[in-house]
Amino acid sequence: MKVDIKEVYMNYHTLENSTRALDNINFSVESGEFVSIVGPSGCGKSTVLNIIAGLLKPSSGEVYIDGELVTNVSPKVGYMFQKDHLFEWLTVLQNVNLGLKIQNKLNDENSLKVIQLLKNYNLWDFRNHYPKELSGGMRQRAALIRTLALSPQVLLLDEPFSALDYQTRLNVSDEIYKILKTEKKTVLMVTHDLSEAISMSDRIIVLSNRPAKVKKEFKMDFCIESISPLKCREAPEFRTYFNMLWKELNLQQ
Repeated sequence: MKVDIKEVYMNYHTLENSTRALDNINFSVESGEFVSIVGPSGCGKSTVLNIIAGLLKPSSGEVYIDGELVTNVSPKVGYMFQKDHLFEWLTVLQNVNLGLKIQNKLNDENSLKVIQLLKNYNLWDFRNHYPKELSGGMRQRAALIRTLALSPQVLLLDEPFSALDYQTRLNVSDEIYKILKTEKKTVLMVTHDLSEAISMSDRIIVLSNRPAKVKKEFKMDFCIESISPLKCREAPEFRTYFNMLWKELNLQQ
């Protein structure tokens, strides 16, 4: 499912003045593509995700998902945040079913889908465990399955691995990437981690300092097809892409 962002501006107003956060943002994410957004801290990366999700209304401009104008929160979009937001008093199965329950969609068909997702991604044996009994990686997988249970076609990831230690982060990013590719989702991820962006993305969009503009785009083209994020970090092209992105971001300082 394709996402189009067209001439999006975002201004924040106070009693004293108006501050422009986004300045004429234009880009597209093709169906099934994995795109990352990087840029200086505070430049408005998360604001872009919130506008796509329908949580914020832009000052001007339009967002389309599968050709349909976004005017409110869209059921076509799933959102994963920095924290997993699992409820500690609910089991894994109860947590995963929560979104369906809230939306009155917890029927036999969706219950079977949840069971299959838990089995596919190695959480079925932990369905009656509580979040405190899971590793950080397992918690993130449970949070992702909760999102996938609602059948979104577009996934927005806002620093989804930042709360994890480095070793766990590497393994979990590999696991989540494989799940998203298997489920054929269109993905847009915000991250500060250039290595993460390079190893997971088909394309990387670089935003400028605030007010944010699309400064540059980089297409990731590794010589080995169907390469995993962990393997990407070992590829000869990885260092080249890292240096290019590092240089681009440092030119903005």
